[in-house]
Amino acid sequence: MEREIYHPPVLLKESIHYLNAEKGGVFVDATLGGGGHTEAILRANPENRVIAIDRDEEAIERALKRLEPYGDRIAVYHANFSQIDKVLEAEGVSEVNGVLFDLGVSHFHLRGERGFTVWQEQPLDMRMDRNQKLTAREVVNELPERKLAEIIFKYGEERFARKIAREIVRRRKTKPIETTTELAKIVEEVIPKKLWAGRKKHPAIKTFQAIRIYVNKEFEEIETAIPKAAHLLKSGGRLVVITFHSLEDRLVKNLFKKLEPEGFKIVTKKPVEPTEEEISQNPAARSAKLRVLEKL
Repeated sequence: MEREIYHPPVLLKESIHYLNAEKGGVFVDATLGGGGHTEAILRANPENRVIAIDRDEEAIERALKRLEPYGDRIAVYHANFSQIDKVLEAEGVSEVNGVLFDLGVSHFHLRGERGFTVWQEQPLDMRMDRNQKLTAREVVNELPERKLAEIIFKYGEERFARKIAREIVRRRKTKPIETTTELAKIVEEVIPKKLWAGRKKHPAIKTFQAIRIYVNKEFEEIETAIPKAAHLLKSGGRLVVITFHSLEDRLVKNLFKKLEPEGFKIVTKKPVEPTEEEISQNPAARSAKLRVLEKL
């Protein structure tokens, strides 16, 4: 198991506020992670119950230790959040007061040993659920050049996607690309140094993001889960979604717009962003955006 890492929940006060968690009810934390948001929901009202979902068994194991004092006020499921309807069915619950999605990659993953980071040498894995078969290693070493380029451009918005894919394919002919640092080095060599030298962000971050999204089918999960979650709300119930990059935020914004004519109201015309104080305490929160949808 990866070493213990604290994962501070992002936009915590705002999440609890927009969920109306202090009024009491049954809530779904669709992305349990470190359990910070779930614990805050449970603390907001002693009558609150949380049904929590996570696709990572190790994250669940950690969170359960933290949430042990809350006893039967919490039920935790190892599942993809696109299975939210099946999870609620298993709980015997037909509708809930609120659903929270925190779509960020947790500190456990970024600082763990599954190849989510460009900064350390690790195996090319990138699976959030280790039970699934597809890994980043297969994506990098087995997909055709054209498909690789498409993934890197679509999910990473990387302008050098074709060149990166071409170089990956050229290198893997000699030997398989096995580690994060090998992949990061290839991207470094493709992107002109004048475009990334001196910047805080590594030039391979967009490529890593793209491969991670593809491996975990992140956008397909979001597209399936959000409409399901919205329709599982009680009247007045709220769906709160936190995103961390422009592609995700755009996807959520468009999904909310599509749901509006079906009996929903967009509460946040502009996304809620973290305060300067939160960013200073947790720099990872910098790019977070929170959007809220309410069932009429």
